[in-house]
Amino acid sequence: MKGTILFLGKLIFIVFIFLLLFSYAMFQGGFVSWFLFYGFLPIFIYLLGVLLYPIKTLNVSRKFSHHVVRAGDTVNVEITMKRSFAFPLYYCICEEIFPDSLHKVDNRTDKYQHMEDPSQLKTIRKIKKIVFAGVKREFKLSYQIAEIPRGEHQLFALRLRTGDLFGFIKKEHVFTVFDNLVAYPNEHQLHITERISSFEQGSITAQNVTLKNTNVASGIREYMPGDKFSWIDWKQTARKNTVMTKEFEQEKSNDTMLILDGCHHENMNVLAFEAAIEISLSLMESIRKQSSQVGFISIGEKNTFIPLHHDPTKKAFIRQHLTQIQPGGEQPFAVKLKEESKRLASGVIVMIITTNLDERFKQTIQRMKQRTKRIIVCFIESSNLITDKQYKLIQQLEFEGIVINVMTEKQLIQNRIEVRVV
Repeated sequence: MKGTILFLGKLIFIVFIFLLLFSYAMFQGGFVSWFLFYGFLPIFIYLLGVLLYPIKTLNVSRKFSHHVVRAGDTVNVEITMKRSFAFPLYYCICEEIFPDSLHKVDNRTDKYQHMEDPSQLKTIRKIKKIVFAGVKREFKLSYQIAEIPRGEHQLFALRLRTGDLFGFIKKEHVFTVFDNLVAYPNEHQLHITERISSFEQGSITAQNVTLKNTNVASGIREYMPGDKFSWIDWKQTARKNTVMTKEFEQEKSNDTMLILDGCHHENMNVLAFEAAIEISLSLMESIRKQSSQVGFISIGEKNTFIPLHHDPTKKAFIRQHLTQIQPGGEQPFAVKLKEESKRLASGVIVMIITTNLDERFKQTIQRMKQRTKRIIVCFIESSNLITDKQYKLIQQLEFEGIVINVMTEKQLIQNRIEVRVV
């Protein structure tokens, strides 16, 4: 309705100017008045043509250089506009309408310099490009989307504006053009360490948790990349029609379950949550490279449980989940963690990645410690936002034998992050 009223208003304006100049020529008479009338007649015809030209019939498409990237990457975008007949247009202004998910930036590890104030990473993306179409039936324009944040971003619309040379007629139409852009979370290079007791030198740090397999086979499992050729159980391989390897006692003792805190809590630091996602993905990959089995539990608005057994599609599923997850849920993390802990097998190593420590979390960890081999907590928060109460909880948990890794902006901006497991 509004568009119809605007169209009629512009049409009346053009007809009024035409009649006004025609009346002037009729009543004034003479060569000059009629010369002005006929001189402006092509302009009136063009204005009428621009007004009646249906820009919504244009075929508009968008093309990405890559549809799947990592957070912080840059994507080149090319917009193509085609039309069926070449009506002369002086200019076309194309504007990209960005979704809310793209109104922030991700500059990799540099973003953690703003961990105390994540609002500094918010931005309003505006892309406007002008092209002088003329009588061309097809015209293109390109731009870049830089520092793409983690997540699935759906670009859904393009706004096109055009008009006449004098600015009397302006036309606008929003084209619905759907395209998906997926930005996976970044992975950090981790330095997993353990403290080894020595009577002569005290505690020292080893570069990696060494996984040595004993000669006592306790079971079988599916083949994993990195397994030795000598581990293959040929009898079971022939029976199950898939490659099976022997499982040793030492392997079972290093099974690890990663638990990510995806619950929303008061005064939540969104940048710390982004770091928790990146650390979760990095830990999963580091543990997997050490030929240990790793499971994953995500606790938030919806809980996601991925068991320990080997599955070739597990890594891709977890990466996809970590790309989409946002903090949510009404129940506290400690309450949901208590429920999910019942699904854990006894004797596994539990690694919890969280952005919040409170008394209820401490009580849940104390109960879990009784039926797990070891609990490791990665607490992520800006150093200036960690309260005195949280520091006391960290000391109490460490005194009870729970390993606490406090990760602040100082650690996260490093090229290599140290994670202590013992």
